[in-house]
Amino acid sequence: MMKVFRNTLFVIASIWIVSGLLLRNTGELSAQNPDLTFGVIADCQYCDIEGTGERKYSQSPQKLEHAVSHLNSMDLDFVIHLGDFIDRDYESFQVVLPIWKQLKMPAYHVLGNHDFSVDDKYKTQIHTVLGMPAKYYDFSVKGWRFVVLDGNDISLHAHPEGSKMHRKSREYYEKHAAGSPDWNGAVGKKQLKWLQTTLQEAQDAGENVVLFAHFPVYPENIHNLWNAPEIIDLIENYPGVKMYMNGHNHAGNYDEKKDVHYLTFKGMVNTDTTSYAVIKLSEKRAEISGYGREIDRDLSITESQ
Repeated sequence: MMKVFRNTLFVIASIWIVSGLLLRNTGELSAQNPDLTFGVIADCQYCDIEGTGERKYSQSPQKLEHAVSHLNSMDLDFVIHLGDFIDRDYESFQVVLPIWKQLKMPAYHVLGNHDFSVDDKYKTQIHTVLGMPAKYYDFSVKGWRFVVLDGNDISLHAHPEGSKMHRKSREYYEKHAAGSPDWNGAVGKKQLKWLQTTLQEAQDAGENVVLFAHFPVYPENIHNLWNAPEIIDLIENYPGVKMYMNGHNHAGNYDEKKDVHYLTFKGMVNTDTTSYAVIKLSEKRAEISGYGREIDRDLSITESQ
């Protein structure tokens, strides 16, 4: 009788151990490569002006509030706004920021050119007002590295008139970008070095990368960064870079180059309804669900060699 009891205990213990190992291994596999989901909004671009044509500036708070409410109903890892949170006037931030802060998940910002359409005395404070850790930065979620760029590094709008950086930006524009709209910008040398270091760190850590910016770099377009080719050349040295997401061109855009998806999201300001997206990202796919004027996409992710 005692022998039967001991055998029964042995079987139960064995099942428990094997089951535990299976569960642990399954959990480890899931933890290594889990799906993640995040929300994207571009060009809310609020100011207290009715607007003309397609741009509905004064309607942006209502559209943003609708998007925030909907995004809060989902299980998202984070939400990011891709620049031009306001159109002009420092006071505009105080209207849309309280709405943004209702988001229940981590929320990030990218700096856009219109975010600097404020009095010169406020221009050094914009990234702080938006709650950003720095003008450019990175963060990791579930095995992916997300890199936020500042395309206003060298620009004619982000620096106070008469400042050293404004003079340098003017010289850069006249030497390298004359003919391109002066409301674009460029990524400076210090930030480029930081980007290279960050991409190398992500590669060493086995992380795939998504880049966020306000200005596009590809395909060729009037809205592109002044030094877009320099950004592309750097990106293409790191096979872990899978996507580059931006705003700025309110019409939206898309192309693929050397296994990198370059995706421009449509501007929220250019509609009576809304415009935003939710991206479900896995090792092999990026499933983009568009809302309002933003469209759905199903993009394949190429395995890094």
